[in-house]
Amino acid sequence: MAEMKCIALVHEEFGKPEEVLSLKEIDLPPVRQGEVLIQMEAAAIHPSDIGMIGGSYGRLRELPAVGGREGVGTVVEVGSGVPSSWEGRRVRLPEDSGVWRSLQVARAEHLLEYPDNIPAEQAALAAVNPTTAIRLLSDFADLQSGDWVVQNAGNSAVGIAVIQLAKARGLRTASLVRREELFAPLAEMGADLVVLDDRSAPEKIREARGDARMPLGLNSVGGSSVLNLAQSVSDGGTVVTFGGMTGEKIRFPTRQLIFSDVSFRGFWMDRWNRTNSPDAREALLSEVYEAIGSGTLKTPVEEVYPLSAFQEAFEHNSSGRLGKILFGNV
Repeated sequence: MAEMKCIALVHEEFGKPEEVLSLKEIDLPPVRQGEVLIQMEAAAIHPSDIGMIGGSYGRLRELPAVGGREGVGTVVEVGSGVPSSWEGRRVRLPEDSGVWRSLQVARAEHLLEYPDNIPAEQAALAAVNPTTAIRLLSDFADLQSGDWVVQNAGNSAVGIAVIQLAKARGLRTASLVRREELFAPLAEMGADLVVLDDRSAPEKIREARGDARMPLGLNSVGGSSVLNLAQSVSDGGTVVTFGGMTGEKIRFPTRQLIFSDVSFRGFWMDRWNRTNSPDAREALLSEVYEAIGSGTLKTPVEEVYPLSAFQEAFEHNSSGRLGKILFGNV
């Protein structure tokens, strides 16, 4: 069998992506029985990718490692025992071997296929952030039509998915952000209230929701921002932490813990995937596909970069933006 190679973003130590990643040509194994060759179409840059490369994430890869957790590709070659009809299929790139690469070989039986009506850029963003948003809205509070959900980082990919999915469920959202220029675009996506993440936020939120329930707060920032969430939710409400963008420790408000009986929980999508059945995971992804296909859910994409422009991609990713940054076959 002919030797194959691909280009990939590889890191041999943990650190900042722009400092430890390098574009390398690496060997690919031959396509054997039951396997296929996949060409990358699009792959996301997520905060968890940066955490994995930096060595701070809850699950790390053995070094040297190819970066990236989520992407979509097209089957361009099949091995023996795999029907030729597999060629041209759009599939999720296997996560464990890293997705920031031009090509990879995988077992056909382990691949998840995407519906034809989902664009490649949306397929590359379907399995991490929207699934997290659904679980957050489904697993931590008995939300009823007309209830409110409050979240920080409302302009994040999960935050935008929460806004859109909540609206489809008849829920209302209050989103905390750090820039006023985000107010209008988030409102256009369906946000009911967008306020600056400062000390005045809880009062503005309480005024907007009136007597309506706000049983759920969603935290992916950390630090003092959590105080705003705890001071905004209803008595007996729950604040769920699923990220820590600032790296600051969560501040627990004694008053809300004692007098308002506010609860604090944690959520990790990776753990949910590991502890639930394949049928449950498939059902969750089907819900995401349906939402994307119907137009209920759309993750904004700001820019797509080739792998060779990874320095520019990470610089853009760390700047003030609304949409996601992707790597693509461009």
